[in-house]
Amino acid sequence: MQALDLFDDLVVKAPPTEGIKYAGSKQKILPYILSLAKKVNPRTVLDGFAGTTRVSQALAQSGYTVIANDISAWSEVFASCYLLNPYPKAHYAPLIAHLNQLPPHNGWFTEHYGGDGSKECSMGADGLKKPWQLHNTRRLDAIRIEIDRLEKQAEISSVERSVLLTSLIHALDEVDSTLGHYASYLNEWSPRSYKPLQLKVPALLDNTDKKPSHSVYRGDIFDLLPHVEVDLAYLDPPYGSNNEKMPPSRVRYSAYYHVWTSVILNDMPPIFGKVKRRADTSDSLSASVFEEFRRNPAGQLIAVEAIRQALATVRAQHIILSYSSGGRATAEQLQQVIEENGRLLEVVEVDYRRNVMANMRWTNEWIRDAETPHKEFLFLIKKL
Repeated sequence: MQALDLFDDLVVKAPPTEGIKYAGSKQKILPYILSLAKKVNPRTVLDGFAGTTRVSQALAQSGYTVIANDISAWSEVFASCYLLNPYPKAHYAPLIAHLNQLPPHNGWFTEHYGGDGSKECSMGADGLKKPWQLHNTRRLDAIRIEIDRLEKQAEISSVERSVLLTSLIHALDEVDSTLGHYASYLNEWSPRSYKPLQLKVPALLDNTDKKPSHSVYRGDIFDLLPHVEVDLAYLDPPYGSNNEKMPPSRVRYSAYYHVWTSVILNDMPPIFGKVKRRADTSDSLSASVFEEFRRNPAGQLIAVEAIRQALATVRAQHIILSYSSGGRATAEQLQQVIEENGRLLEVVEVDYRRNVMANMRWTNEWIRDAETPHKEFLFLIKKL
């Protein structure tokens, strides 16, 4: 039986959200995530793998109390910016203007990530391709030093720091010379890389009339799950790849977005390789259990066992699980893991190649379509 098309009047309109170019972005399917959430009428929602926080932003604007968590430092900064900020946008205008007017500085980012824009190829002095032109890395160095100074002198709070850093990353994302990630850089400078770095006040949520009730965590999901109880949990674990021959470093988010970690921490870490990755994103240090392609001693896929553990541990009445047909778990394995931990209420299928979204007529129908590439599924689960 064919999937049943979702009619427009059954889909919740998603509020505007803000983010960077991101391989795991859920921007296009926010209306369907919100529609599934509305069906169970939660008050509190956990966004367990928040990423660029587009889902957290949309949930917060829809009236839910949001708990955002992610392992990455940049996701914590984004979440603090959008969920915890108590000030209106006008509060940040003088600070942003001050940062935009700083004189350029040759620092660590310029040394490792800046290239000469007078040349057609995107090479730096070391002969390696670079993600930004020198005129913008010099601005980055100056701005990053000043944000640290403002914080050290107690002229800004931790939340204000998060807003300024979010603005900086958004501005850098607008002038890079990449395909949207930092595992490789373009051979020739992109047209946008010639534009000057210009910070803007982020599209902050309206928290001015009340103290924000949201929470932000940074850590391993398994450390958090036993200690947080919510009405609904949205779980969007990294998928890895079902290609047995693909090295894990090619699919891990820590490897794709290593530069954002360095911008946030400003720790000038040891780096390696042609794209100057952080040493702490090497295969031996930063592997995610959800992206793992190997099996455990019992012969079970480690990534599948991680999903099983997450569903079993999460303290929520309902769960929305997002998963891709290109992920490590097969359809049958994922179906079994879901049935062990809850009752599958509904499935939404997303076909990115045809840009089609459909609601499954039967909850076990999705298995037939799960082997088709470029599909993602949203599972609404009632926890046992």
